[in-house]
Amino acid sequence: MATKETIIYVTREIERALGMAPNEHYRIVTNRTTYGESIQKQYPDFVTLITDPENPGQESLGTGDLMRHPETEKLVADLTQKTGARPYILVFKNTARIEPLARERGWLLINPPAATSEKIENKVSQVTWLGELEPRLPSHGLSFTKSIVWRGTPFVIQWAHGHTGTGTILIDDETKLVSLKERFPDRRCRVTDFVKGPSFTVNAIVTPEQTAISSVSYQITGLAPFTASRFATIGNDWSVAKTLLSPSDLADIKKLAEDLGEKMRREFWRGLFGIDLIKDAATGKLYLIEVNARQPASTTFESNLQERQRAEGHSQGLTTLEAHISALLGQPLRQQLIQIIDGAQIVQRVTPTVKSVREDAIGSLELAGYQTISYPNTAENEDLLRVQSLDGIMKGHDELNDKGKEIAETLKQ
Repeated sequence: MATKETIIYVTREIERALGMAPNEHYRIVTNRTTYGESIQKQYPDFVTLITDPENPGQESLGTGDLMRHPETEKLVADLTQKTGARPYILVFKNTARIEPLARERGWLLINPPAATSEKIENKVSQVTWLGELEPRLPSHGLSFTKSIVWRGTPFVIQWAHGHTGTGTILIDDETKLVSLKERFPDRRCRVTDFVKGPSFTVNAIVTPEQTAISSVSYQITGLAPFTASRFATIGNDWSVAKTLLSPSDLADIKKLAEDLGEKMRREFWRGLFGIDLIKDAATGKLYLIEVNARQPASTTFESNLQERQRAEGHSQGLTTLEAHISALLGQPLRQQLIQIIDGAQIVQRVTPTVKSVREDAIGSLELAGYQTISYPNTAENEDLLRVQSLDGIMKGHDELNDKGKEIAETLKQ
């Protein structure tokens, strides 16, 4: 993507910003971590690493704190003086906390409004927002936790907010429901029929003229030993998706993404959003289970795979992150998104039995040709290690192929 504008991507985790290489017009401000330092060595003039003076060596600053930091303010001021124009500020997800910070400083935050994101993502308000598309959800209702009654069959509770599956709880016995009612009696939630089957995700970019749809990936969810949480999203596989979905399924997903994009366009949304779907194993019907009104977590590796295909001459067009930025800047998409033909990533999360990953296991994975990204997290279900592969790692739904088994066995060492 060629642009004369200067963009500063401010993010807690540098991996979110690495869908394209840092350069003169695309700079990154993030926490100082070992992985961040390795990226800064490659792009010393375009990556700013910040250390929290109260917690040196720890990745503890959120996006808002990074925006307030004197080093960020100095970078914005220096670039404004150097180029004669204020740089644009980009974040992973705009919030009601970040938006006023940018406004107070007179900075040009290019993400869509926080209120729009909240309305679309919130599991409670989303039901109303979907309007004519509400029937695409599994059978559902809204309730306060204290009012939910156990009727002898499993169902799912979704809190208004959550990420990577942490706001989704399967209720398969009355004891779990009683415990939740005691802890969160007045919390509003969406109560949904439990649907069994494979999950999928697709990213889309809204512009004033169109909604561009990326390649559908299979969503790796709740798979041991990578997580102890049944609904935790732990990765994507672009290869196996096409074996689990029929051509009519793919057309249905594309139509749903376009319909959602049109609704978002009427809200003056620009840039990325993502949707998660589940295919009912019993009926084959596809249900919408999530709308992420922000840059989805899979964007970075998806863009890396697209860039690789373009560099090798297999495809021409835009990467997902390039299209996202173009849309946020109000530029038309003059090329199609590059469609992905292979590749996968999976995350080892912190679990009750896995608190860290041995350095020799990481080395073994890298020697086997995988790319790894380590995280200094300690809280349960947070990321420990991201493993990326140019090939698929899934044989089928909830079933690793030989490469996937190689990763799992190496991490068990």
